[in-house]
Amino acid sequence: MGYEDSVYLAKLAEQAERYEEMVENMKNVASADQELTVEERNLLSVAYKNVIGARRASWRIVTSIEQKEESKGNESQVALIKEYRQKIEAELAKICEDILEVLDKHLIPSAQSGESKVFYHKMKGDYHRYLAEFALGDKHRPCSYSPHSPWAGPQLLPCHLAKQAFDDAIAELDTLSEESYKDSTLIMQLLRDNLTLWTSSEAENDTAADTNKEMSDAPAATPVTEAKPETKE
Repeated sequence: MGYEDSVYLAKLAEQAERYEEMVENMKNVASADQELTVEERNLLSVAYKNVIGARRASWRIVTSIEQKEESKGNESQVALIKEYRQKIEAELAKICEDILEVLDKHLIPSAQSGESKVFYHKMKGDYHRYLAEFALGDKHRPCSYSPHSPWAGPQLLPCHLAKQAFDDAIAELDTLSEESYKDSTLIMQLLRDNLTLWTSSEAENDTAADTNKEMSDAPAATPVTEAKPETKE
């Protein structure tokens, strides 16, 4: 299928609200390895945002129900819900890995303008955030990646990758026109704000985990009003 036909079908799929097909058409466009127009970039963004948005909403609902059932002690229901949640998470991971591969393999290498580079790096930050959203959501467990993910290093959190995307985008700002610079800095401000939230949350979780471990490891003691030195018998 030709480039223009793929763009047209992506627009048609958007009107029909068939976003999975819109994604496939925009992947065909991206695979041409050429600079996308502003309209084409937006089509790509809309396609993936709608595909992942529905699943993010499903994940939040299922996670909320899981927490309620846990609080009631309904272990059998919790087991079923957990399995269902993990199915949604697998779909989320697949979508994120898909767009990240498209960005790294086709779009970023083909980007010519600073504006498009900032746009793509901002997208990378967004989808790393979506990965972190559910990877950290299950009782703040450490983020994990499927072993076939080419960008997944040992103990590498998505927020670290998002920061790299932010830093790379910052390096491109000097190449922008005045008008594009203004728009791009607004996008980068949003990404920076998100990074601040993620890293703060990560630090709080680590501190809480360390505190809980110290409390669980400490021997039981009778409360005293002041500390007394140890004496040897």
